[in-house]
Order: sequence, then C-alpha cells, then structure tokens
Amino acid sequence: MADIRFYHTVRQSVEQVLPSLVLRALQNGHRIVIKAAGSDEVARVNDYLWTFDLPSFIPHGSAKDGNESDHPVWITERDENPNGADTLILLQGGEAAQTEGFSLVCAMLDGRDDVAVRSARERWVFYKEAGHDLTYWQQGEKGWEKK
Repeated sequence: MADIRFYHTVRQSVEQVLPSLVLRALQNGHRIVIKAAGSDEVARVNDYLWTFDLPSFIPHGSAKDGNESDHPVWITERDENPNGADTLILLQGGEAAQTEGFSLVCAMLDGRDDVAVRSARERWVFYKEAGHDLTYWQQGEKGWEKK
C-alpha cells in the first residue's frame, strides 16, 4: 500500500509549491511521476519547471522529450510509470487509476477551489477504503502543517 499525502495549498497555487516538493524528493533520492489533468497542463508544468527559478534546475521531461527512463521527473497526463518512479504527484484534477508501484503518492489541491476540495474529500474516502496510509498537510504561515 502506498503512503498517500494530501497537500492543501491556501497561500500559494499548486504550481508555485510544486518545485519545492519535487526538489526535496529528488534530494532524498526519489524518482517522480507528475500526473496532470491534461496535455495543456503537462505543457504548462513542463515550461514552469524550466523557468520557476533560474539558478535552480529540476531535471524533467515529458512525452515530447522522449527517453522516459532517463528523466528522474516525468510529467504526464496518463497512468504510467516509464521512469521507474517511486513517487507520484497528482496535480489538482489529476487522478490515478492505480497507485501500485509507488511507495508515496502526493495529491495536491488548491484550497481556494471548492471543486478541488470536494474532489479531494472523495479521493480521501476512496484511498481510506482501499487501505492506504493517509496524511493531510495544510499550508500554514510557517510552512506545511500536519493536520
């Protein structure tokens, strides 16, 4: 069973907090799949990871780049794990048909979006009933707070 963590943003957008989560996971030796809700979001996140902080670098790719297994971070709209990742990040609206093969799943949601909050509650119930270990993190004034 995967360890599933819900990350509830309230001060920044999901896109703004994504680089710090990805960098931390990479520093801890993880390979990552980022699942977006569609091809437009894949392209937007791909571009953002190149430009979010010019001195920083997050090695990543998507289907347009090819060579899936070479990328420690893979951005996709499909249920796949072509780079042998152990961590799955579900962007807002991204859902996984299966979490098998991932030891950690991070479900991101923008707390300013009522639809996203309702969807996250439904996914929480689904994952809980499936027997996963769940934790909930909310963005606070001093960083992430476990609730």
